[in-house]
Amino acid sequence: MSIKPLRVFLSVAKKGSFVAAARELDLPPSSISRYISALEDELGQRLFYRHTRAVKLTEVGAYYFAEVREALTSLDLATEHAKGSLLTPQGNLNINAPVSFGRLHLSKLICQFQQRYPDINVELMLTDAYVDPVANGSDIVIRIGGFEDSSLNYQAVADEQFVLCAAPSYLENMKGKIGSLIQPKQLLDLNCLVYKGNNGRRNWFFRQEEKPVFECIEVAGNLCSNNADILVQAALAGQGVILFPRWLVFQHLASGELVALLEHWEGSEKDTQQSIYALYPGNRMKSSKVVYFLDFMADFFGRSHPYWDKRLIENT
Repeated sequence: MSIKPLRVFLSVAKKGSFVAAARELDLPPSSISRYISALEDELGQRLFYRHTRAVKLTEVGAYYFAEVREALTSLDLATEHAKGSLLTPQGNLNINAPVSFGRLHLSKLICQFQQRYPDINVELMLTDAYVDPVANGSDIVIRIGGFEDSSLNYQAVADEQFVLCAAPSYLENMKGKIGSLIQPKQLLDLNCLVYKGNNGRRNWFFRQEEKPVFECIEVAGNLCSNNADILVQAALAGQGVILFPRWLVFQHLASGELVALLEHWEGSEKDTQQSIYALYPGNRMKSSKVVYFLDFMADFFGRSHPYWDKRLIENT
């Protein structure tokens, strides 16, 4: 059996479409269909359920996909090492990241990375949905928050520092309602612009500096959204108060468009400290392109003191 049909099979399985696989592999859709039909004939098994606009793996196809993906990954790694790419990394690097984080922080990073390592082709996919790097075939997944999958390797990118903030125009209006904001409970009297994800509206948590326990504040306001950028723009327009990671709003804080509030309190969207991680399947760590990217990313962001950290901004 040749390798080409197997690579076509993996592409169709990941993309869920013959047409999308054809675009990825730069082949006519008719060729994709012939490869899959020939593979199914050789195996004597149906690998896909065909639908009008998409295809879905059968039970046999799902098992075959997991085995073939692992085998081809091992083969690619062996080829990579044999070519000496531990010294000159090359090949395709698949990265998945949250939308806002990718938009704000990964474009320049990847540009500089590819300037240094021009033989690496990067495919960056942005989504806020949960992505399993093993099932998805991603080399690296940037995840924010916590994770419990012990089968994955990970590298901490940075602690996630939240900042409560609002526009100067809203702060003027706020003074007429509560005077000075010194306690998180006072937020109950303010218009709080809240993120609403798949699990509903997010509560806000606060603890005083060096205190171990977060206190939940069930804030409310006249605008919630599943898009963080919408809420940031509303805050910039003076509509209310937001609580978001510093990496999302650091430029607006530096310019003075937003002003940090309750700076002697630590904010969060959960009752535990959150972090930014780079996750990768165990076998990917053998690949030089993954090793080089993780090291490059750590240096680019600043390792334990990322460039969006308030202290760095204040010292620039």
